[in-house]
Amino acid sequence: MRRKRSEVAFLILALALAAHLIPGPRTIDDAYITYRYARNLLSGYGPVFNPGERVLGTTTPLYMLLLSALALFFGGAQAPFPTLAWLLNAFAAALSCALIIRIGHTLKAEGVGLLAAALWAISPWSVTFSVGGLETSVYIFLLLASFAFYLENRLTLALVAGAFALLTRPDALILLTLLFSDGLIRLLRRPEELRPWLKAFGLFIALLLPWCAFSLWYYGTLFPHSIQAKALAYHLPPKAALVRLIQHYATPFMEHLTFGIPWIGIGATLYAFLSFLGLSRSLRHIPRAWPGLLYPWLYFATFAVANPLIFRWYLSPPLPFYTLSILLGANALLSDLARLVGRQRLRLLVMLLALFPLVTSLREWTIHPDHGPNRPAPEMAFIKGELLYQEVAERIKPLLKPSTLLASGDVGVLGYFTGARILDLVGLNSPQATKYYPLPPSMYAINYAVPPDLVLDFRPDIVVIFEAYGRYSLLKDERFWEEYELWDKLPSDIFGGEGLLVFIRKPHTELRAPEEKQAWP
Repeated sequence: MRRKRSEVAFLILALALAAHLIPGPRTIDDAYITYRYARNLLSGYGPVFNPGERVLGTTTPLYMLLLSALALFFGGAQAPFPTLAWLLNAFAAALSCALIIRIGHTLKAEGVGLLAAALWAISPWSVTFSVGGLETSVYIFLLLASFAFYLENRLTLALVAGAFALLTRPDALILLTLLFSDGLIRLLRRPEELRPWLKAFGLFIALLLPWCAFSLWYYGTLFPHSIQAKALAYHLPPKAALVRLIQHYATPFMEHLTFGIPWIGIGATLYAFLSFLGLSRSLRHIPRAWPGLLYPWLYFATFAVANPLIFRWYLSPPLPFYTLSILLGANALLSDLARLVGRQRLRLLVMLLALFPLVTSLREWTIHPDHGPNRPAPEMAFIKGELLYQEVAERIKPLLKPSTLLASGDVGVLGYFTGARILDLVGLNSPQATKYYPLPPSMYAINYAVPPDLVLDFRPDIVVIFEAYGRYSLLKDERFWEEYELWDKLPSDIFGGEGLLVFIRKPHTELRAPEEKQAWP
């Protein structure tokens, strides 16, 4: 039996690796920001977005340093960062599946661990951001490692993984808060456990200190500027994050694609019940399990109260933990039922219930995506915007000089492929932009709008924005049209707009516009 389970585990890891490699790189704009930090570091400019500007715009210093270290063996500053990230993330995702299996074994629920790992191996919420080049896969691996080691009472390894997770994403503090809370409760009951905790905590602090000291010296702050910038720039209804999180927690296996919107009400109730049942039953046998199983709900509460703009990759970290808690709850129910009717009669039901989330998750996959690499991938691995920005980067290269200032609301692709000095209109990498936010609600066509005064005060040479970003703000300002002209337009219905617009300052009107230029209506 043990050999059979080992074979199943091996197949799951192989499936995970294949599922995360087959789509190829489908890199998301934000990932290119990290790549530019890494490339500038290797070029001798330091870990910055714009050379000479010491701004902590990245929230993932460990991932940036990890990519920089890998790049040393593959061309240095000229390394293919999207490819390196794609490969690194695929292996991190496969290792995450191994940890999920290990957690299931520790919880004395090996079947649950195997099914949860299989679900994560093909989950669009894992694959999309793995091939998207973000730090998400590495981050989730570190979170799972911290929880797995904590379950096994290996405090030092748990806090080492926790420290690395915190250096990968600041919201790792959510899981760490729960782990430390459990540790404090245990110390109050058993003071003799203080010494191993002090040793582990000392190493935890020692791992964080070098980056903290460097960040204070180099950037003058511990906190990424992008956190403040996002809070100011985006205009959201008061309960936008809460609504999005409810939708997400109701459909962790993409059930809405099969059953439609009505499933959200069913899933929200069913999965919450199963999750808390799994948590309560696990507490009876393994009390150390509660921090990891409660983590998805503290994550939910934290983001619902903070109400940030929920980028899709924010929704992935709690899912492996949430899946485990749901399956533990379902397993508890089935065990109770088996006592009444016998295990033999439940075999078919168990098989059908196991297939259900696997089948619904696969509904999100497509064999032939309508853009990007023609390889199987989740539908949500959407990079049409990134491809447009990459096309713009190629078109404007003849206009660029060392002194050119390029402004955009999405700066990853443009910054990476042009190498130009960037004015980040959202403010993630340009602190000077934040004083122009928030804008009057009337200026927003979607959740973001470009402040006219920001552009007019800094007078960038080139401005690249989606039409929806400026529809009721920048594009309505007569002063902008006096100084700028439309140089190019790439039609697109992204954000319900008319396309990606390229403007140049009028002193450059002698530059020839592309033949396919379309007049602005």
